[in-house]
Amino acid sequence: MSTPLPAPAVDLNLTTEKMEKVAFILKTTAHPTRIAVVQLLASQGSLAVSDISEQLGVEQSLLSHHLTGMKLKGILSSTRDGKNIYYSLKMREVIDVIQCLATCTFL
Repeated sequence: MSTPLPAPAVDLNLTTEKMEKVAFILKTTAHPTRIAVVQLLASQGSLAVSDISEQLGVEQSLLSHHLTGMKLKGILSSTRDGKNIYYSLKMREVIDVIQCLATCTFL
């Protein structure tokens, strides 16, 4: 029976502050709809709720729940123009975290 080899040392160079920020972003965006919203807003900028709903194929009521939560956590910002509410990314670091995940070899 062979002895397992020790795992190679990995230095991720993460400070406590960086770990907390990444954990916050991951917790706040930990849903496929939320990640899709971030991708959409990163590529298209500010969009009305109805446009996001249509492009993602998500019911507007469910989408509004996700958008409100991300806004309250500081990930998104919003502006009102008449009856429409437009959302955009406020915390640009979210894009970096999602891009890092997109490069994972196991996905």
